[in-house]
Amino acid sequence: MPDWQELVRQRLSGLALDPSEKEEVHVELAAHLEESYEALLKENVPEQAAVSAALFQVTDWQDLQRRICAAKKRGHIMKKRLHQLWIPGFLTMGLSIVFLVTLQKLGFNARIVSWRDSDIFFYAPWLVSLPFLGALGAYISSRAGGSRGTALLASIFPALALTLTFLLMFPIDMIIEPIIGRQADFKIVAAALLKDGIGWMLFPGVALLAGGLLAHVLLSLRPSSRETAIG
Repeated sequence: MPDWQELVRQRLSGLALDPSEKEEVHVELAAHLEESYEALLKENVPEQAAVSAALFQVTDWQDLQRRICAAKKRGHIMKKRLHQLWIPGFLTMGLSIVFLVTLQKLGFNARIVSWRDSDIFFYAPWLVSLPFLGALGAYISSRAGGSRGTALLASIFPALALTLTFLLMFPIDMIIEPIIGRQADFKIVAAALLKDGIGWMLFPGVALLAGGLLAHVLLSLRPSSRETAIG
């Protein structure tokens, strides 16, 4: 029986991947070809013809190499985005929601502050916690290799997600109203919350961004402080 891994290794010699990824591709493809080869043998196909038929499944090895590299590259990008943005962003948002609910259960209610003939919800204990949560999101993103922009985006993720949620209420309202045959409340709620955007979006966004900026500055100072210590 032929050494399928060696055959695949020879034909994919130009595969531009890390050694571990390259070996994984070789093993998977060799296993597939071997299964096809053994299936042909069970049908009483001569051994040499079975080998040729199995290998003939790949008509262009160069094209296969390009497609494998492209697929791996897309997978790397998605994995990086997951660890650098989505995980720290959703973690920051989840913790901010949990802390807000906890404060409400403990009896800490939002204060209504008048400003320019309008009332603003001001949740001081919650706002105080947001810089720390923003710093946490930026720290996790930076540790995963995220750029400064990605780290700051992860830190203000809760404010952006909240804004997007409010904005999505308008098209949702337009879709639901014809279905239920009466006026829905999504648009009214969204308009009221957006009107109070300073209390629910601007202040929290600034607090989260401040924490993210602080975390980025501290992380950028760490290498230089190490060099100073070594020197």
